[in-house]
Amino acid sequence: MKKIILFISAALLSFGIEAQVKTPQPSPTSKIEQVIGLTDVAVEYSRPSMKGRTIFGNLVPFDKLWRTGANKNTQITFSDDVKVGGKELKKGTYAVFTKPGKENWEVIFYSDANNWGTPREWDDAKVAAKTTVKANTLPMNVETFTIMFSDFTMNSAVLNFIWANTEAAVTLEVPSKKIALASIEKTMAGPSDGDHYQAAVFYKDIEDYAKAKEHIDKAIAMRENPAFWYHRQQSLIYAKTGDKPGAIKAAKKSLELAETAGNADYVKLNKDSLSEWGAK
Repeated sequence: MKKIILFISAALLSFGIEAQVKTPQPSPTSKIEQVIGLTDVAVEYSRPSMKGRTIFGNLVPFDKLWRTGANKNTQITFSDDVKVGGKELKKGTYAVFTKPGKENWEVIFYSDANNWGTPREWDDAKVAAKTTVKANTLPMNVETFTIMFSDFTMNSAVLNFIWANTEAAVTLEVPSKKIALASIEKTMAGPSDGDHYQAAVFYKDIEDYAKAKEHIDKAIAMRENPAFWYHRQQSLIYAKTGDKPGAIKAAKKSLELAETAGNADYVKLNKDSLSEWGAK
């Protein structure tokens, strides 16, 4: 029987089949996705538990760099530029390292986000932002390491690190006012030349040439230097409305710009159309 089992095991391995044993992870991974104001923030981290151990000052030594969790270092991603503890931080993904102390924590946002634990060689040039916050004592123990958001306003929220009987909190400021004002101004200004261009192409495709002409004319009028593809669409739309002189004029402009840009495809398209329309 033993020989049969060994034979089957060898055969399975020869076909690349390996046993896949699944067991619960001691420090399960977690991902938080949170909107603060108008900014998307995501945190990915692993969550170790106390399991009867003394955490800060023992398992996590005081004033030593910590991955802020277990396994791979904790990562945080911002969709917009933000401020951390009042300091500028560009949008993107960062590793979050901390130095927990008895009285204060140093929280560091590190531009190299892909480390298993802490970096083998620390590079101060990769410190995108850091801040020092107070270590608060909780009236009870929190068994499992927890990162959460709290204290939301339109322009900010607090990022909380909680484990054992300790909590440290970092204020994140987001540019909600700036984003909202830009959105309002864009919306109130009405459609852009690109919006009119897309509308013109759509109406041309569904053969509503009157509306297509209205939108392509607005697109070209709004754009300081309309591209050759704008004039190309204008020529095709004018031709469909029966305005052959207008179509020829637009095609010639498109041809000129396409030649300057070195776009052979549009050069040929315009030359073919001009020949079809009997341009001189």
